Amino acid sequence: MQIGEVAARTELSLRTIRQYEDAGLVVPSARSEGGFPLYTEADVSRLLVVRRMKPLGFTTEEARDLLTAVDRLGADRPGTDGELPPAERAVLVARVRVYEQAATERVEALRAQLTQAEEFAGSLRESLGSGSGAREAVRPRH
Repeated sequence: MQIGEVAARTELSLRTIRQYEDAGLVVPSARSEGGFPLYTEADVSRLLVVRRMKPLGFTTEEARDLLTAVDRLGADRPGTDGELPPAERAVLVARVRVYEQAATERVEALRAQLTQAEEFAGSLRESLGSGSGAREAVRPRH
């Protein structure tokens, strides 16, 4: 698929997709006859991983590190020449688990912030509904 379709599916701008290409996070799987990049479902999946990491505060380097670990684990072919040594596989699994734990912790922190924001918005609504003026809106609740 062409970059416009990828942008629509991932909700990323063309500029952001190109930045991720430049950073090595996704490499178009093919080129059209005119030299335009073409993307596969796997490329879209990689972009979605990065898009989901960004709001949680992960850096581009962290996204690259995670994608590299996931790629290497995905290429593991037990019982063949493509099988990862057990120690390397264990390191890669541990690396992915660290990202999973960090993501879980960051989601919890965002939930706490969202709860506080909802409480604040609710207090503003209450103060507007009570007719007592804006001063009450900023009074702390206990």
